[in-house]
Amino acid sequence: MNTPDNKNDKAPAAADVQASSAPARFNRGRSKPGARPMRRNSDRPADDIEQKIVDLARVTRVMAGGKRMKFRACMIIGDRKGRVGMGLAKGVDVSAAIAKAVTQARKHMINVNIVDGTIPHAVTVKEKSAKIMIKPAKKGSGIKAGGVVRIILDLAGIKDATAKILGAGNKINNSRATLLALSSFVPKSKVAKVKNNEEKKAAVHIAQPVKSAAHKSANK
Repeated sequence: MNTPDNKNDKAPAAADVQASSAPARFNRGRSKPGARPMRRNSDRPADDIEQKIVDLARVTRVMAGGKRMKFRACMIIGDRKGRVGMGLAKGVDVSAAIAKAVTQARKHMINVNIVDGTIPHAVTVKEKSAKIMIKPAKKGSGIKAGGVVRIILDLAGIKDATAKILGAGNKINNSRATLLALSSFVPKSKVAKVKNNEEKKAAVHIAQPVKSAAHKSANK
C-alpha cells in the first residue's frame, strides 16, 4: 500500500474543492484573457478644437406642477484651420448644457473657404432679425468685428476681415447668420468665370453702336 511521503499532509477541504471548480468571475475593470485592451478617455487622440461660450441663460418652462428650470448654452467650436460650428442645447445644470451644445456643434461643423488668411469676397446675409456683412481685408489688418462675429471668425482661422452687425443684437441669430455667410462663399475659380463672362458681355455691349432716337425716326 502506497503511503504519502509526508504524513502531515491533509486532504483538501470540500470548500476549497468547490471554489477551485467554480468558474472564474469577470472582474470589472480587468480585461478578459485574449480580449482587446479597454480604451480610456486619456487614450483618445487629442484634437485641436477650441470652444467658447457665446450665450448662457436660465430658462423656465411652466408645467402642471409648477415651473421647470433648465440652463441653455450656445457654444462655438473651431480648429482655426477652416472648420467651425455652433451648438445650442439645454441641460439640468450648466455643465450638462455645455456638454450637449459641444456635441451638437461637432455634428454641424462647416468648412470655410479661406484665401490668403481672409475671405474670398464680400457677403451680406440676413437670418431672421439678424443681418451680417463681412468683407475681405488686407494682410495684417486683423479682424475688425465685434460680438459673436469676431469669435466665429477667429475660431474659423480667418486672420484678416471686416464685419458689421446691421440687424438685431441677438447672439444666437447673429451666430447663425455668420455661419450662413461663411458657408455661402463661392470658390475662387467660379468667381473668375463670372468676372470673365461679365467682361465679355460688357465688351459686346460697347462694340454694338447705340442708335439714337433721331436716327430711328429718320429710318422710319
